[in-house]
Amino acid sequence: MTPRLSVATPVVTMFPKASGDWEKHGSIEDLARIADTADRLGYHHLTCSEHIALPAIELDRRGARYWDPLATFGYLAACTRRIRLATNVLVLGYHHPLEIAKRYGTLDKVSNGRLVLGVGVGSLKEEFDLIGAPFDDRGPRGDDAIEALRASLSVPEPAYRGEFYAFDGLVVDPCAVQQRVPIWVGGRTLRSLRRAATLADGWAPFSVGLRQARDWLSRFELRPEFEVVLPPPAPLDPVNEPERTRDAIGEAAAHGATIVPAVFRHTSLQHYLDQLQALAELHDPGGAS
Repeated sequence: MTPRLSVATPVVTMFPKASGDWEKHGSIEDLARIADTADRLGYHHLTCSEHIALPAIELDRRGARYWDPLATFGYLAACTRRIRLATNVLVLGYHHPLEIAKRYGTLDKVSNGRLVLGVGVGSLKEEFDLIGAPFDDRGPRGDDAIEALRASLSVPEPAYRGEFYAFDGLVVDPCAVQQRVPIWVGGRTLRSLRRAATLADGWAPFSVGLRQARDWLSRFELRPEFEVVLPPPAPLDPVNEPERTRDAIGEAAAHGATIVPAVFRHTSLQHYLDQLQALAELHDPGGAS
């Protein structure tokens, strides 16, 4: 099966040693150009992550910049027509499930059904403590939140009763327009894949090598439509290294990827746009879909 391609959106998140200097001064207009180009070329989705406030001690590992996904995607939804908008990831413990259902259900409505809800249980205790969210039981609480979201995202009068969340007799309007919003689970552990295989529609790990991902994936009987988002083994340079780029995408697919994020070498906005174009010419971004 030919994997589809997505955009690991620059500017909105800057990881140490992985981001281009030009991104430091990147603007919403730059993002709009990237989103419009990726949309026109047929890429599957854009990404945006969530952090509220990071401990300064984490900056060398996680970076400092995290644009708010709801505000960012609300703008980009108006700049695009087809490309999906994927939170990568939204931290479940920072929100009540109905808060997510309302805010991101509205995004699904204004984008005409293009939301992909990528979620995770979180790992920064300092951030949980900052907002008064419980940390130690975030795993089972996250599982319950996913089930609550499945019961409420596309339902104007949701009802759910679980271990941590329970609600009924309420109206959430608007709600998502998709009958089933795709929910993907992020993380870097076998437990995150187990959570995804059991409760969700896809797995989008980070800091998990291809061999490790393939080994873990082999332990589960996954549904045919289950999505696996795995980055290539190294940043891509389709402009200068087309054959190596083809091989890298093929390697990710051979290890289980159904979607491969386009992680590029790039030195400017124009260079990034050129890489998007070159990769689309090498490999149909829409894949088999």
